[in-house]
Amino acid sequence: LQIVVTILNENDNSPVFKQTNLTRVVPEDTAVNTTIVAQEDLSASDADLDTIYYELTTTVPDTDGYFAIKGVNNPEIYLQKALDYEKFNSTALVLYAMDRPVGSTETTNTATATINIFIEQADTRPPWFLPCTFINMDRSICISSPYTGRVNISEKATEPLILEPGPIYAIDPDYTLNEKIVYSIVGGDADKVFSVDADTGNLTMNKAATSPGPYLLQVMATQVNNIQKYSLATVEIKVVNKSDYAPYFESRIYNGTAFAGLAPRRFVFQAGDPSSPLMITAVDDDFPNV
Repeated sequence: LQIVVTILNENDNSPVFKQTNLTRVVPEDTAVNTTIVAQEDLSASDADLDTIYYELTTTVPDTDGYFAIKGVNNPEIYLQKALDYEKFNSTALVLYAMDRPVGSTETTNTATATINIFIEQADTRPPWFLPCTFINMDRSICISSPYTGRVNISEKATEPLILEPGPIYAIDPDYTLNEKIVYSIVGGDADKVFSVDADTGNLTMNKAATSPGPYLLQVMATQVNNIQKYSLATVEIKVVNKSDYAPYFESRIYNGTAFAGLAPRRFVFQAGDPSSPLMITAVDDDFPNV
C-alpha cells in the first residue's frame, strides 16, 4: 500500500530583515528621485517563501512626504520631495515587511526596520547683508535695507565711515558651513573716491569728494569658495558741507501760558503776551544767513 503524504505550508514564520537599523546621511541639495537606501539593503526574506509586502512611515512630525518606497513589493527608498535643512535636519523612518497584503483578513506576520536619516546642510544660499528682514514664512529669504552715510565735501575722512543702520556686514546663511565672505565695490564710484576692506567691509575714502551729489555705491559680498554665491547692497553716501558748529537755542529758557480747558493742537502763548504764540527757535553758525 503506497501512502502519499502532502505537507501543507503553514504561515508560521515572520519576515526577516538583514539589518533592522540603518543610518544614512543625505545632503540637503540631493536631487528628487535619488535613491537613498538600495533595495538589496532593505529586502526582507520569509522562510515560508511568501511574497513580502512593504509599507514606509515616519516617526518625526512634519517630515511626511519626503521619502517613499518604489512600490509595495520594492522597498527601495528614494527622495520624493526637495529637502530644506532649515525645516528639519533629521528624521526616522520605519519600514514594515508583511507576508500578507495590507487589509488582508488572513493572519499576517510583520517585521520592522528603522532607517535614521540625517540631513547635511548644503551651500544653497547666497550671502545676506545684515540687518535684514525675512519676507517669507520659512525664513529662507532675507532682504536688507540700503546703507547710508555722509562725508564732508572737499575733505578726506581718515577713519572708516559710520553708516546706518550699521557697518557693512554679510553672513553665509548656510550656518553650519559659514563660508568666508569678501567685499568689493562693483558700481557707483567711477572716480575711485571710496574703498571697501575685502575682509571687514569697512568703507574708507581714497580722496576727498569734490562733487556735491550723492554717491550710490554697489557693494558685493561674495563667498570665497564659490563666486557664484554673491549678494549686492546699495550704500548711499551724501556729500555735505562741513559742520563746524553745533546748533543752539536762542534762549536758555522759554516761558509760555496755557489756558485751562485748552483744546488739543491749540497755540501756547508767550508769557505776558497772550496774543503772540510761543516760538522756540534754534540757530546754527554754519548757516549765519538762514
